[in-house]
Amino acid sequence: MPKKVSTWQAVGALVAHYRKKAHLSQEALAEHVHLHVDTVASIEQGRLALQPYRAEQFDEVLETGGALTVLLEKLPVRDRIVQFAQGLVDYEQEAVSILSYQSLVVPGLLQTRDYCRAVFDYRYPALGSETAEQWVSARMERQLIWQRERPPVGHFVLEESILRRGVGGPVVMREQIRQILEYTEPVNMSFQIMPENRTPHACLDGPVVLLETPEYERLVYLEVQRASFLIVDPDEVSDYHLQYGMLRSQALSPDESVRLLNGLLGES
Repeated sequence: MPKKVSTWQAVGALVAHYRKKAHLSQEALAEHVHLHVDTVASIEQGRLALQPYRAEQFDEVLETGGALTVLLEKLPVRDRIVQFAQGLVDYEQEAVSILSYQSLVVPGLLQTRDYCRAVFDYRYPALGSETAEQWVSARMERQLIWQRERPPVGHFVLEESILRRGVGGPVVMREQIRQILEYTEPVNMSFQIMPENRTPHACLDGPVVLLETPEYERLVYLEVQRASFLIVDPDEVSDYHLQYGMLRSQALSPDESVRLLNGLLGES
């Protein structure tokens, strides 16, 4: 059976094709676009995604007529996401409802670009700058679901500690809190905070995302470090919905949560 070629291996092969057609070595291309030769090699081998701004540079240097840029524009969002999260993105893009509880960081669907970049900058071992920028851009693109003609219903429960952890520094956190406040305004969005000292607590087992598809299929997404799981068994999914419902009753109300956010900003 032939080995399956990934999206980025195919993109990288096209980059290599145009580079060779232009009679340039990897070293020469790297010099033209101000990259390390190892980065060019990683892109051509599909180990590193080609970012849109890099595609424009490559198109210009290799005189492709914009082919690489057009190709990236046509790629589905899921193909731009780190592999272990692709299962979530497949459903997220068409979901009619998304219910999310997070205990460590602001959910990706609510993050500002600066907050998102800080989260990736804190990873250990460290990500390369090209990889980090790829992941940031992909996460920002996921947020376009809120701009759909009929956006999904979104409900989020966040631990209070997330909002008090200075990810990226005070300026980044203030911008992030303001963005969350903006997301509380649309009628399809709701946000609650779980106080630090609140017990009982229905979700001490960790983060969970519940989604509903246009076909009324309900599923659960769980993520641990670099592994993820999609749960579709109706009995298990029902248990998670009961858990999430209890969590909502234990958290601050939406109005109380908005007041806490404003308090963190020093605003009444």
